[in-house]
Amino acid sequence: MPGFLADLTGSFATSAAQNPTVAVMEAAYVHAGLDIRYINCEVPPERLGDAVRGAIGMGWLGFNCSIPHKIAILDYLDELAPSAEIIGAVNCVINDDGRLTGENTDGQGFVNALRTILDPAGKRFVILGAGGAARAIAVESALAGAAAVEIVNRTPSRGQALACLVSDRTAANAGFTEWTGAYAVPDGTDVLVNATSIGFHPSTQSPDVDFATVHPGIVVADVVANPPQTEFLQRALERGAQPLQGLGMLVNQALTNARLWTGRDLDAGVMRRALEDNL
Repeated sequence: MPGFLADLTGSFATSAAQNPTVAVMEAAYVHAGLDIRYINCEVPPERLGDAVRGAIGMGWLGFNCSIPHKIAILDYLDELAPSAEIIGAVNCVINDDGRLTGENTDGQGFVNALRTILDPAGKRFVILGAGGAARAIAVESALAGAAAVEIVNRTPSRGQALACLVSDRTAANAGFTEWTGAYAVPDGTDVLVNATSIGFHPSTQSPDVDFATVHPGIVVADVVANPPQTEFLQRALERGAQPLQGLGMLVNQALTNARLWTGRDLDAGVMRRALEDNL
């Protein structure tokens, strides 16, 4: 009997045929010879509890949660992984014979992608944005040994809250800068991350950054995966920065999800090709 996994998305979600995660996960399971199916399920917020009980009843291995379920799902879990507890949101749930454990692999995917070019330990991060992606990346980078994390956001209350969370719950020093006008990247910054949705297809915009302050050698990362080479990354590359595409974060997130569900390390190359084919 095959195992089942799903992405429990909100009522506004794309169809399974339009969801690249489905193609990525299914391609990897086929390549590994695993009898597992990954499907997309539209679940309106008021039916989330029914969906969770159904997943347990049908013996699913687990599921992903997309917006708007990443916080609401906490009410249905038995346990939280340490980083998920700090972040306060879950995107991956593991079902162990009816006992549900919540993980947040968004930030883990980013850190694992970053490690292919730079060890985050002791580095100074600047993160643009204070939403869900920024929250996960800030916490996981701090837990990975980042020396300092600066949150840059247009809404002071959200940015200050995230900086306080990082300072209070990790060993990293964290600060907040209000984002007004073109942001000047401070000297000594090792990693600059766009954790906003600015630049997502079909937009060709770039976050408001003073690229004259982006120095050669800095790692500049973008959570936007479509297009892979955003305007933000291209302008940073022209300044001599080392770009880190959002594709790497998505692939590493999928790898982590699969490992949590199956105990297996799947093929990253197969996943990346499937993702590129579906963007």
